[in-house]
Amino acid sequence: MVDIVWFRRDLRLGDNGALAAADQDVVPLFVLDPVLLTSAGGVRRERLLASLRSLDSSIRESGGAGLLIRRGDPVDVLPAVAGEVGADRVLVSGDYSPFGLRRDRRVAEALSVAEVAMASRDTPYLHPPATVRKGDGGPFSVFTPYWRVWSGLSVPAPVQSSPRFVTRLPPDDLPSDAPSRHPPSDDRSLGDGAVGEAAALATLTGFADSGAAARYDDDRNRLDLPGTSQLGAALHFGEIHPRTVLAHVGADTAFVRQMCWRDFYADVLYRRPDAAWHNVDRRFDALPWRDDRSQFDTWCAGRTGYPVVDAGMRQLAQSGWMHNRARMIVASFLTKDLLLPWQWGARWFLDHLVDGDVASNSLGWQWCAGTGMDPSPYYRIFNPVLQGERFDPDGAYVRRWVPELAHLPGRAAHTPWDQPTGYDHGYPRRMVDHARARDDALDAYRAVKAARERATT
Repeated sequence: MVDIVWFRRDLRLGDNGALAAADQDVVPLFVLDPVLLTSAGGVRRERLLASLRSLDSSIRESGGAGLLIRRGDPVDVLPAVAGEVGADRVLVSGDYSPFGLRRDRRVAEALSVAEVAMASRDTPYLHPPATVRKGDGGPFSVFTPYWRVWSGLSVPAPVQSSPRFVTRLPPDDLPSDAPSRHPPSDDRSLGDGAVGEAAALATLTGFADSGAAARYDDDRNRLDLPGTSQLGAALHFGEIHPRTVLAHVGADTAFVRQMCWRDFYADVLYRRPDAAWHNVDRRFDALPWRDDRSQFDTWCAGRTGYPVVDAGMRQLAQSGWMHNRARMIVASFLTKDLLLPWQWGARWFLDHLVDGDVASNSLGWQWCAGTGMDPSPYYRIFNPVLQGERFDPDGAYVRRWVPELAHLPGRAAHTPWDQPTGYDHGYPRRMVDHARARDDALDAYRAVKAARERATT
């Protein structure tokens, strides 16, 4: 008999629980689901296809005949492939997204009709949804107490496997995807184009051995320094597992907290699938968001007139990635300075980020918008000038991504309106006055909160 290992967000051979659970010949399968392909942004779709090619090569190097690729709805593909290869079991790593849970239920039902079992033997997380709980068994709604319990749990060790790969069917070819809107970039965030398990391990080793992991708490917010891990896309596609990451960087570094945020957001979305596109805190459904597509387009284009905001948006457009501090700055600007819906920004990010993940993306946006898992969030409004001066103190980040300001030295790049030549090269004027916009946002949020309090008294 044969086990099918259905790859999804686990595009690697090492530290793969589904492969470790296989005790028969293994048919490695990936299903090109048209629903996922059409919903993914161009840069993420390209990354997926490149990662699949890397996985195919790894399987061939390990003695297999390659990755079996099939196009279509997994509900139809899995039973068909199981029948063709004589499989009695399909092994997977769990998918906890709303879409993944619905799909897996349908696939499991279809397989059961064919008398084929479907079993989840791994997870993309260190501690998957529904496993970190309060003392009374209830879920956490705030990150800090979740972190206290999460960080006290034992760290799972990487798993070992030696699968016997067989491919008894001719694979479909991978589609030749059209070029995305994101040209190749020399930005370190994309690992200089390196994709796949070996590249992820090399990036991890560099992060740990260079001392960047040890300096993470000091450098992670600096826009002008290579202080982040650059592992976001590799973790999203499962080219590396968090178990492997912690085995290299250690469980006592500040970076581990980022792994916890990833688990926390997945847990929230698992319990609240509506949080992907709706406010977690439903009081803020009454916020008077503006419907101004012109302002949104200006934000998307990186033409707001605030240098650090524009640098972040242009970094995203040109590289398919944005520094996490910049993500918070541009999100605060969209939702608080412009009072535009966080869902607009979240969708733009998903369309353009190579590491776009629904749970982390939507709930991160809600953290910035003040509508999510936070006890007192509405008054958090980032000042884009102060943020730039603090986290890009010499203006290097701005000058890199906003060439109209490349002539301004040092901190002057953050305040072109104060420089005699600040607008000499076509940089736009500020689209809003931040101080006034801040007051307007606070008034709107306070009004919603007060109205809800009156309604419940």
